[in-house]
Amino acid sequence: MSELLEVIIEKPLVTVVTPCHNGEKYLSGCINSVIQQTYTNWEMFIVDDGSTDSSASIIKSFSNQDHRIRYLKTEKKSGSPAVPRNIGIDAAKGQYLAFLDCDDLWLPTKLERQVSIFENDHPAIVFSNYFKIDKDGKKHNDAIIASHRVEYDLLLRGNCLGNLTCMVDRSIVAEIRQKKIGHEDYNFWLDILKKGFFALNTDTVEALYRISNKSVSAQKSKVYKWYWHIYREEQGLSIPRSLFCLLCSGVKAFKKYIK
Repeated sequence: MSELLEVIIEKPLVTVVTPCHNGEKYLSGCINSVIQQTYTNWEMFIVDDGSTDSSASIIKSFSNQDHRIRYLKTEKKSGSPAVPRNIGIDAAKGQYLAFLDCDDLWLPTKLERQVSIFENDHPAIVFSNYFKIDKDGKKHNDAIIASHRVEYDLLLRGNCLGNLTCMVDRSIVAEIRQKKIGHEDYNFWLDILKKGFFALNTDTVEALYRISNKSVSAQKSKVYKWYWHIYREEQGLSIPRSLFCLLCSGVKAFKKYIK
């Protein structure tokens, strides 16, 4: 028994950060998908961003039953997932950070498989493939499959890192935070890989991404403006290189859309 306890204690802690604004419809499913992980050494910070529904009471109910789950909140409604995510990052104690929005789901082996890759291959980020689901949980056609290894130049050509699938080494994140801009997660991953690090795919499906009218994937008209801002203002690319990356991103986004 003592040997088993030592093994459990030695496992790296993973901090799960979940922003939430009026997420009562899917929140319990999201939290349960974390509770059902085969990897058990995690803490979950659910950051309430000005919810007016029953989200706060749902979070507190789970927190009362499981000490690994904590309720945090923004000072006022921010209107951006970057602010609550940054609050979670600042509060994190884990060696690794993982992100899960309140309407999305993980499959049970997600954390276990990703921590294993960190321990063996030492990337900055580990990510996975995923299925898109509709508001009722029905899967869309084929899984979204990404490259096995992703570096900065490849990521510039389109965001192949599904935010809900990503886990990152907190020591590498350091002072990098998500900015209150469109596609804040994409810019966050670019800022990390720009330092010369790389990301690895588990090459397995480990998450379910819910598509709704409010999801980023549904806001096609805005996405290209966000990309342009990231390339020119955040990453400091030249106009020709930004145009090339924007074209590549458009092709990649279309392939995702038709799946």
